[in-house]
Formats: sequence, C-alpha cells, structure tokens
Amino acid sequence: MDLLDAHLIPAVDGVAFGLLLFVVAAGLSLAFGTAGVLNLSHGTLYAIGAYTGAELSDGTWGGLALGLAAGTAAACVAGAGLSAATAPLARRGHLAQALLTFGLALIGGDLLIQLFGADELPVRVPEALDSSVMLLGHRYPAYRLCFIVMAVLLAAFGTWVLTRTRMGAAVRAAADDPQMLAATGHNPRAVHTGVLAAAGALAGAAGVLGAPIIGPGPGTSENVLMLSLVVVVLGGLRSLWATFFAAVAVGEVQTLGVSLVPDLAPYLLFAAMAAVLILRSRFAEPATAHGPEGPAPDPVARLREHLAGRLRRRPRGTAEAAEASGTAEAPGTPGAPDADRAAGTAGPDRSGAAPRGYGNRVPKWIGRLPGGTAWRQAAPLLVLLVVLISLPALLDAYSISLAGSALALGLLAVSVTILTGYAGLPTLGQTAPFAVGAYATVNLAEAGWTVGPVQIVLSALAAAVFSAVVGPAVVRARGTTVLMITLAIGELTGAVVNQLKSVTGGADGLVGFPATQALWGGEGMVEESELYNYALVVAVVAVALTLLVLRSPAGKLLTGTRGAEARMRASGHPVGRYLLVAHVCAGALAGVGGSLMVTVQQYLSPADVGFEIAAFALLAVVIGGTTSVIGALLGAGLIVATRDWVAGSWPGHGPLLLGVLFVATVYVLPRGLAGLRGGSGGGPSSDAPRPPDQPPPAPTPSPAGKVSP
Repeated sequence: MDLLDAHLIPAVDGVAFGLLLFVVAAGLSLAFGTAGVLNLSHGTLYAIGAYTGAELSDGTWGGLALGLAAGTAAACVAGAGLSAATAPLARRGHLAQALLTFGLALIGGDLLIQLFGADELPVRVPEALDSSVMLLGHRYPAYRLCFIVMAVLLAAFGTWVLTRTRMGAAVRAAADDPQMLAATGHNPRAVHTGVLAAAGALAGAAGVLGAPIIGPGPGTSENVLMLSLVVVVLGGLRSLWATFFAAVAVGEVQTLGVSLVPDLAPYLLFAAMAAVLILRSRFAEPATAHGPEGPAPDPVARLREHLAGRLRRRPRGTAEAAEASGTAEAPGTPGAPDADRAAGTAGPDRSGAAPRGYGNRVPKWIGRLPGGTAWRQAAPLLVLLVVLISLPALLDAYSISLAGSALALGLLAVSVTILTGYAGLPTLGQTAPFAVGAYATVNLAEAGWTVGPVQIVLSALAAAVFSAVVGPAVVRARGTTVLMITLAIGELTGAVVNQLKSVTGGADGLVGFPATQALWGGEGMVEESELYNYALVVAVVAVALTLLVLRSPAGKLLTGTRGAEARMRASGHPVGRYLLVAHVCAGALAGVGGSLMVTVQQYLSPADVGFEIAAFALLAVVIGGTTSVIGALLGAGLIVATRDWVAGSWPGHGPLLLGVLFVATVYVLPRGLAGLRGGSGGGPSSDAPRPPDQPPPAPTPSPAGKVSP
C-alpha cells in the first residue's frame, strides 16, 4: 500500500498524459487507416492548436472557449489543405507522403516560431480549474482530472460516430472498399478530405486542451508525433478503444515508468513499438508469397521460358556489349530482367543506351568510342570527380568543411539507396549504424587509435555487426512496416546515445578528441583542405566498391529480389539471406560515413545522428533517384548546401528552406534527377520503378496491423 500511495500521483498523471496522446493519435489513426496518409506533420497540427490556445488564453472561460474554437478550426483547415497536398501522391506510396508531410512539418514549425516566438508560451486556465482537489488523500490538479473526463467522453463519442452513424459507415467504407462507396453515390475524395480535416481538428483540439500539460514550444511537435506513432502502432487502426488503451499504456510508461525504472524508461516505448512490429511481420504471410499475377502452377518452368524468350530476342551485338561492360545478366538469376527494368538499374537496353540509375546525357560520339557503353557509364562519375577535386581551389575554408560534411552524408545516402532502391526496404533508421560508426571513431581516437584507415575499417566493422544484429527484424517486413521498424531502431539508438554518457557524452556530445592521421606516421589533420581531401579519397573508394558490387552478379541478385521476389523464392534463392547481406553491407557503408563526419567536423552531438539526419538521407535518395548512387551524392550535397550555406544568408530559417526543398522534390522530381535524362521531365513511364515502400505482390500488413494493398 505504501508503494501504491507513493506512486499514485505519477500513475494518475500517466492517465492524463495518455489520454492526451489518445486524442492526438486518434486523428493520426484516422489519417493513416482511413485516408491512407502517413502524416509526419501531425505533430505540427497539434502545435497549431497549442500555440493558438496559449495565445488566446486569458484565464477566463471565454478565453478557453475562444482558444478551443480557433485552434480547432485552424488545425482543421490545415488538415483539409493536407488532403489537397497529398492528392497528387495517391499512387506513389507512403514514402512520398512521408517526405512531403515531413517537409510541411519543417515549414509549419518555422512559421509558428516566427509568429509566436521561440520560447515556450505560458498557458492560463480558468481559476476554477487552476486549483487542486483531494484525490485519495493527495492533492491533484483539477484541470488534469477534468481533461481525463473529457477524453473518455471523446473516446465514447468517437466510437459511436464510427460504428453507429451513416457518417461512420462512409468513413469505414472509404478505408475498406472505396469503389463500393462511389457506387452508392458518395464521393470518396470528399470523404478523404473530410477525414483529414477531422484528424486535423482532433489534433488542434488536443493542442488547445493539452497545452497546460504539453506546452507549446520548440520540439513539442516532434515529441508529440513520435509518441503518437507509438500509440498507433501499439493500438492498431481498427478500434478507437484499442488506441485508447494503448495511449494510456504509453502515458503510464512515460510517467510511472520514469518513477519506477528510470534507467529503462527511455528505451521502453520504442522497444515495445519495435517488438510489436516484428511480431506482426513474423506472423503475417510473407510479403511476396506470389507474384503480381497470382500463384503460378509451375513458376520455375514459366521463369525459364521467360528468360529463354528474352535471350532469343536480344541481338548478338547488344549481348556482347553487355558482357564487355560487365553488366550482362547473371546466369541463374531468375527475375533479374524484370527487376532491372523495374528498378532502373539494368545493363544496356536493346538500343545500347546507358543504364537508368547511373548514366546521364553524354555526346553521341562517346558511344562510338571503343568500349563506348563503359564510357557512358563512367562519364558522370568522372565529371563529378573532377568537380570534387577542384573544390578546394574554388571555395573558402568554411565551404570546404561543408563539402566534407556533404561527402559523409552522401555515403549515408548511398547506404539508404542500397536498401531503398535496390533491396526495396525503405528505411528511416540508417542513422543507427551511422551513429555506431561515428562514436566508434571518437572512442578509437581517444584510445590512441588515430590512423584514418584503421578508424574507417573498425568503424565499418562495428556498424556491420550492429546491422547484422538488427537486420533479421528488418528484412522480414515490407513496405511501411519497414519504415516504422527502422524508425524505432533509430529512436532506440538515439535513446542509448543520450543515456550512455561514458561512451557518447550524452546530450553534450563529444569534442576535443585527437585529430585523425591520414596514414601511419603522419600528423593529425586540422586544416579544412586536408580533411576534405581525406574525406574525398575515402568516399571515392567506398563509392567505387559499392558500384562494383551493385553491377556484379551479386548486385543483380539483389535487384532481382526487389523486382521479382516471388520468382526468386520459387527458384530456391534464399531471398532473406540476400536482404540480410545487403542490410549488413549498407550498415558498414553508413558506418564509414559516420566515421568521416566525425573526422571532418571534429565534434559529435546527438543531433548529428538523429531523426532529421535520417529524413535528410532519405530525401537525398529521392532527389537523386532511388536507384542512382551519383544522384544520392548530389542530393546530399544539395541538402547540406541548403541547410548550412544558403540558410547562412537567412539566419534562423534553415528548417523553412529544407521544408521547401522536401516539398519541391516530391512534386517536381517524382523519379529524381535520374528521371530527367530521358527528357520526360521525370514523369512516370512504363518502366518507372515501383515505389519501394509498395512492393508489387500480395497485400502486406501496415504498421498498425491493417492489411493494405
């Protein structure tokens, strides 16, 4: 009884906090489960309500009512606008939606700071609620008890609307069978807009009412979004009551967990999220049990006929050219032709054109040189290399340092390209092995291991071991579930970084460690030009090895796994093993990038390996084209230039500029820079790659348990 009495107030606080998360997560669940929108700006909708309510609060009932009405209406309008913004992306999968909404969140966060300031706003509640009441012998804030009652009533009302009204039936039909809904005379598009508007209204109302609990300020939207994602994953999409109980559980972990097990509390939430997702992916059917045409009676014979037909149709000269350039189809690689065409990475086509993911427009006379196809492939790399080598002679010291950071982020982006574009595993968690490599380099330097090649190799090895440990949890899942699992892994890694102060320095980071030596017996590098040249050499070697592997038979097997996984499985290929090897190799490459970042910057903080960096790496891949290694490097350079160089002339608006870059990329470059080569403006075409978060075969489970096509 004494134990219960001591933790009574934290337990009740957990209920209040959990119910606040329930109101927010109910809107996120509606947006994702019904409208099919993975809304990473949902926390910003909460912030809109919170800031509006705080600004209008004056300690009276009228101020509370006015703030509630204004905040709810503003977030509702923003939700309806989100529906219009995501409408053009309906057929492009959740990856494009995630990037767009994250960009909108960056823009919205910057605008809110400009309007309301960077400090946390005080919130005044009516005097009757700004007091304490006796609760089992303890004094407890009256406002929080009132909020608990309101949240329970909202859960009951929402459940009644969804299950007992015609409006709720239309919403459920929009999620389950939009064609049938349209046949009954309802407009699915209007329902879609209404759902997102209602989701925004819920988030805005939660922001106004929850401002005394989670006040409006920097970082509020990100914190609310992450916790809401955990609630949605744990509670699922089908039942508001399941979301309700999951939110209460999350609230208790956040409050009572800190009181009971403070050392474990930072890990519990995302560990639970990852565990639920992994269990669902384990018990679900394999993501690609059958091909897009359904199960074949004899898939092996059908595959052999398909490959034989392609070989018979291919002219001899083209096949010889493919063999000469090292891009011929690997023998015994079923499904590789289809996969290469889908992913845009195949060898020369029947006209001798350069492969889609690597080439660019080059003069026709290059194609007539001996080994012309190889020249087509190498020309963009050579041009980029010449530009990178000449940068120290053209830029000042600060810009050279930024270029070195761009190379480090570029390697992280290339590792994301391997997983997203080639393996079909869209990831938001590559900052985890990136962080392992970075912190390994710092600790090696502090232990006296300052030779660059040694740091690179050991950091890559540490990141590869980490990826091998978490890899089995990732490679089993597909689609949006991969995004959620990798996000949980990244957040868990961030929690470890903040808690393990003896190794990582915690929130303060690490600085003042010995400088890296380029080679044995040399001096530590301190000049920006030295550091840049070192980073360039390492990046060139890493990218060259990556391209060599991707264009080898092993790379063709990986491409075939993404584009024709059902056929690969039917032919006896160990698809899971291929994906695990790709995950480990991509992790090692990310570890090299983390090591380079530390060497160039000479400091390391948790922000350098956080969620924003993961989103930036994914954006770099989208900018360049999901299967373009060169494009990923260019995308990383563009992001660093926008974040640090362009934003330098407009201080304080870096997030706004990056948000605009996110939005513009999603709309203007649907296939990335690689899509501009064909003169089609990057629009979709018959050979455009499928969205990596929507594999072609059978339905896959969403992160919250709903089966989505």
